[in-house]
Amino acid sequence: MTNFQLYPFSTDDRLLAIEISGKIDRHDGLLAIEYQLSGDLTQVEIPAPAEFPTRTSHLWEATCFEFFLGIPGDRNYWEFNLSPSGDWNIFHLDDYRQGLRNELAFTSLPFTIKQQPNSFSLCLELDLTKMILEAVDLEVSVTAVIKSLQGEMSYWALTHCGTEADFHRRASFIIRI
Repeated sequence: MTNFQLYPFSTDDRLLAIEISGKIDRHDGLLAIEYQLSGDLTQVEIPAPAEFPTRTSHLWEATCFEFFLGIPGDRNYWEFNLSPSGDWNIFHLDDYRQGLRNELAFTSLPFTIKQQPNSFSLCLELDLTKMILEAVDLEVSVTAVIKSLQGEMSYWALTHCGTEADFHRRASFIIRI
């Protein structure tokens, strides 16, 4: 199990008075990831739970938890988007921001959400063997987009590898599992 802490791209984003941490693990073909958003959540726009969560595009335009998986030495990778609403999407890309398409190995992506006044958690357990062999090592980037109640977007990641927030840079896939 690997614990992680996400950092905002801009020091201005620290004004939100929040922290994002969690843990990720891979065992027996399953990937388990948990995000913990804590602090003053009264300033964060958290989408309401959907009655029937579905595969949805453009989730990153609101508060969204994301992670990226890649295979060392392979240019293709996957992007996972998890909205606090329960909506989700998985994209498969051929290379850096190229060939974006829905990953069809999954038709649902159930995850659990727990919200309290000063904390929010999102937990997902996923059978990766539907798209990646169990014996293959993975490079992982864990990220989040946080939208404030004023409509400002902040971008959080394990590390930021450029002059602008860009979660797709392979240099930011720094967790190995």
